[in-house]
Amino acid sequence: MKKIMLVCSAGMSTSLLVTKMTKAAENLGIEININAVSEAEFKNHVNDVDVVLLGPQVRFILPKVKEQLKGRAPVEVINTMDYGMMNGEKVLKFALNLLGEKI
Repeated sequence: MKKIMLVCSAGMSTSLLVTKMTKAAENLGIEININAVSEAEFKNHVNDVDVVLLGPQVRFILPKVKEQLKGRAPVEVINTMDYGMMNGEKVLKFALNLLGEKI
């Protein structure tokens, strides 16, 4: 099962997005594990993730996160509009696209 991790300042603002992404995955019949962590907590999960999406408010940590992952997983910043609208389906499709999966 693929694992998507969302990272934000405290891990709280992304928890609603995780809920919406999980619902979108269920609607699309996709089994996937999605969770949210804080920037500080992320370092404890670098070996247990297939794709990392950063909240727009922490886009400045992109180089640091890429360095920590050392190419083991794609890392990108969530589109600001999709994040603000909490568009779970669109963010899920973005993550799956980064994994090379088309739906």
